[in-house]
Amino acid sequence: MLSIQKRLTNVFYILLSFPATAMGFALSVQISALSWILSTKYALSIEDIGLVWAAGPIAGIFGQIIFGVISDQVWFWNGRRRPFILIGGILAALSLLALPSIDVISSTLGIEGILGVAIAVALMLDLSINVGFNPTRSIIADVTPEGESRTKGYTWMQSISGTFGMLAYVIGAVWNNYVLIYVGAGLVLLLAVIPPFFISEPRDLQEEKKVADTRRKSITEILMDILPLWGFLIYAIYGMTVRLMEIERTSYWVEYLCLFLTTILVTYTLTRKEEGLSESEAGLVGFRKVLAAHSFTWIGVQTMFIYMFSYVQYRLPDLSDLDMGRVVSISFLILNAVGAVLPAFVLEPMTRKIGRVKTHLHCIAIMSLGYAGIWLFGTSAWAIYLFMGVLGVGWAATISLPFAIMSQQVDQSKMGLYMGLFNLSVVLPQLVASLGVGEFVGAAEDKSIAFLICTIVLGVSALAWIFVREKVGND
Repeated sequence: MLSIQKRLTNVFYILLSFPATAMGFALSVQISALSWILSTKYALSIEDIGLVWAAGPIAGIFGQIIFGVISDQVWFWNGRRRPFILIGGILAALSLLALPSIDVISSTLGIEGILGVAIAVALMLDLSINVGFNPTRSIIADVTPEGESRTKGYTWMQSISGTFGMLAYVIGAVWNNYVLIYVGAGLVLLLAVIPPFFISEPRDLQEEKKVADTRRKSITEILMDILPLWGFLIYAIYGMTVRLMEIERTSYWVEYLCLFLTTILVTYTLTRKEEGLSESEAGLVGFRKVLAAHSFTWIGVQTMFIYMFSYVQYRLPDLSDLDMGRVVSISFLILNAVGAVLPAFVLEPMTRKIGRVKTHLHCIAIMSLGYAGIWLFGTSAWAIYLFMGVLGVGWAATISLPFAIMSQQVDQSKMGLYMGLFNLSVVLPQLVASLGVGEFVGAAEDKSIAFLICTIVLGVSALAWIFVREKVGND
């Protein structure tokens, strides 16, 4: 073990952040370039682009849970998380290289349409990212003690990852998205393959002074763990079936049923009390509350990622395809710039004063106001840039603080499993954004309606975080 790891120095936190940065950079390239390249080079419609984006959440549903559980149980290449980080990084780099060649792949395979190939390439990219993403986050919990050190690990992760994310959007804005894809493939490979060999993982994941529960969870128990997400899960299965089988619908009763079920289950989850319960039962209640609150955040975030390009096309119709791509890249550059600076230098010190949950709640409320600003006043590139800076406050918190909050609610010996289940509060709402919101935005004449949806769901998320109880850990 390196001395920097024993002493938990800032240099070690930077090193520990690099694997997650690799996966985050691949995701940044996807966010910046995927919708743009599908729209401009391959002329896919908004609904079809939403369907391609749906491949990612599907990969996350299976990939993060399966590889999270496996990484809890195995040990090879002198690591538990290391093998999956290496494999995921290599595959993600190769998948990025396939994005500009979807038409070549399609013609080589003798397939007339490119939609199926685009979905396959997107699925390969997202599955590759998901192979590595869970282990890159779990390893932070594995090698840091509970409390401020772990919070510091996740906030540094976001600051380093966000800094490289900024680089992705600089490349896209200054040059173009094709350059971004090729540079991104090289950086992802470098950051994923080298750092894991300098991080020593603990062989034993059992918590100190506690006996870990080595019993494997059944499917029924896992479903009960994600109780507030049942409505999202049912809609995801239904929505994908309808889209892939091209079923004509005459009513939307399933959507209304899922909305009703989500309202009931989320309300039930958030109003449950932890007092009087055992530590494990209280932890499960707390974990479910985090799932409920976090899920609404990601409906808004994914809606922005997917439909930002159509919003810019609607608001700024005189822009060329390349200029439109640059506006989107600069917008996400600003989002990531704020998201890179705040976690380690503002949010982490703030959590020591008012706690992680309150800090996160305030950031999500600010993000809701930022979405409202874009919806109401985003009529120029500069106005969009201004409000994207406001959104960066919420983005900084979204991909740093919830990991620290969640990780202290669950059994440390099953961190891979729970990190995968936690990811369902991201990927299932993403499917709602890809399928449900996509259909709604595609049919709407005013594309700014996407940001009204973002405003509402982030407001709901902020309200939900009020019910999450702070759990204090000890270093």
